[in-house]
Amino acid sequence: MTKYAGSEFPGKKFYMKHSHDMTVGSPLKALIVFSLPIILGNLFQQFYNLMDIAIVGNRLGDTSLAAVGATSALYGLFLSLSHGFANGFSLVIAKYFGAKDMKGLKASVAHTFTLSIFIAILLTMVSVFATKPLLILLQTPDPELSYRYISVVLFAVSVTVFYNILAGIMRAVGNSLAPLVFLIIGALCNIGLDCFFICVLDLGVFGAGLATVLSQVISCILSAVYLWKKCRDLLPGKEDFAFNGKLFRDLIVNGSSMALMFSIVSIGSITLQFAVNGLGETTTAAHTTARKIDETMMVMFAPLSTAAATFASQNLGAKKEDRIRKGIFSAFALAFGVSVIAILVTFLFGRELVTIISGSTNPQVIDLGTGYLQLNIPFFFFLVTLVILRSTLQGVGRKIAPLAGSVVEMVGKVAIALFLVPRIGYMGIIVSEPLIWITCSIIVGFDFALFLFSARQRKSQSKHCLQQS
Repeated sequence: MTKYAGSEFPGKKFYMKHSHDMTVGSPLKALIVFSLPIILGNLFQQFYNLMDIAIVGNRLGDTSLAAVGATSALYGLFLSLSHGFANGFSLVIAKYFGAKDMKGLKASVAHTFTLSIFIAILLTMVSVFATKPLLILLQTPDPELSYRYISVVLFAVSVTVFYNILAGIMRAVGNSLAPLVFLIIGALCNIGLDCFFICVLDLGVFGAGLATVLSQVISCILSAVYLWKKCRDLLPGKEDFAFNGKLFRDLIVNGSSMALMFSIVSIGSITLQFAVNGLGETTTAAHTTARKIDETMMVMFAPLSTAAATFASQNLGAKKEDRIRKGIFSAFALAFGVSVIAILVTFLFGRELVTIISGSTNPQVIDLGTGYLQLNIPFFFFLVTLVILRSTLQGVGRKIAPLAGSVVEMVGKVAIALFLVPRIGYMGIIVSEPLIWITCSIIVGFDFALFLFSARQRKSQSKHCLQQS
């Protein structure tokens, strides 16, 4: 990498105006400044997800609510692949950014664009041919109704890929504010289109899917225009698209490992969804509602894990390994505080939230949904440890432990779905994730401790060499 300093650096103006250098200043402040826009964006995203569920449940009833909910794990698999590749590519871009290597930065963006086209085509082809058979295989209560919803969303999966890639590029250089603005605009459009397609045109679950796709198209277009107008220094030229084998391998390894990690987790979730679907429409409706509330409570964790990974990758590029430890512990402090608030909200208002979001008058739906929340959310402390350390380890190039943790998570979910749920019913679904979070957090925690130990060893050896010289 070619590293510049001071006024010599050719991309200095870009660094000052449209990015956020996380290799200097307070680690806590850097994490907050970077993650806050993502948190707000995720809140809006969860808000319109809740509105989706609320509009479908209140307007179309428990059957349509169950049909939409039954597709969530399958849709989550394609989203996980898209997010995984985008996050993996962004870690490579962040490393060049941290090293202030403008040539490498532009080349990594160019190769990311090229790879994204192939990924979009591949995911679209898979979604077109595999969706309906998978819905039948998963014993979806009403596969035709579920297909009416998810077919629209998945057939436009390329839009999701490109939005995630564009947002990932912006976040790699520390700009998390622009993706927030575009996500908010998309969320507001999604809510308006939901109301129009479902309540006015009476398109049912097909309208809910169409609203989701069109809102993503809007966010994607706005992101592309912003990069073109405001980040010209970041955009590659023709020469940057020249094939670079080392860079190509680096992107493929990082993108594939993140995508594999996320997709393995999603495959386990699909297995659990299969078990939930087999418990009937009432349980599926309750689980759909509880999961949406649960995911809203988790809204800060994914942004903090993204911030931690970007922070770690930028500082690894800048050769500031001591700073990584300080940043990750700051991320833990923030996430643990949010976990305490989530637990309090769940026990004080959990039943009311399930009632409002589901729109159901069935007491079994409300009881099952409330039980899920009150037994699941107190274990958020282990979830926090897992998601932050898993992303951080990817950011510093340690891919084995995160992948191993993801494999354990998948195997655990499959085992619970096949052996525990048939014996104890929905309670098996409720306890599955806490058990898995505890196990996987131990795996990644141990590997992060090894990383810190290795970093201290390298620092000690470097001091010893300086003293001898």
